[in-house]
Parts: sequence; structure tokens; C-alpha cells
Amino acid sequence: MTTALSPIVSEFATAEEAEVYETWKRAKIEKSMASTTPRSPHDQVMAKVQAIIDAKQKKHAESSLVKPS
Repeated sequence: MTTALSPIVSEFATAEEAEVYETWKRAKIEKSMASTTPRSPHDQVMAKVQAIIDAKQKKHAESSLVKPS
């Protein structure tokens, strides 16, 4: 039996959906914590993200300058 949840309190429609998500999330976190792959330094990750943001902003600015004829 599923228990309906309030959309004000939960992003899930039922308690079952919330439980399935919580189980999936915990497994993903445990797998990540157990990983032996090298970590990326924070500054390196932030630089990559900033480069993506800058490229998107530039593309948007360029497309805004083009006026339809």
C-alpha cells in the first residue's frame, strides 16, 4: 500500500517513491565514498565550470546582437 505525501512537504507522490529514491541515493553516495579514483581539486573544477558559464554567456550575447532583417 502506498501512502500519498503532501506536495508541500515532499517532492515525491508516495512514501514508496521517497524510499526508493533514498535507497538509490545512499548506494550512490557509498559507491562514491569507496571510490579510489583521483579527486579533482576544487579550484580546477570551478575553473572548468566558469569556462562553461563564460562560453554560454558569450554565445547568448552574440545571438542577442544579431538582429533579424
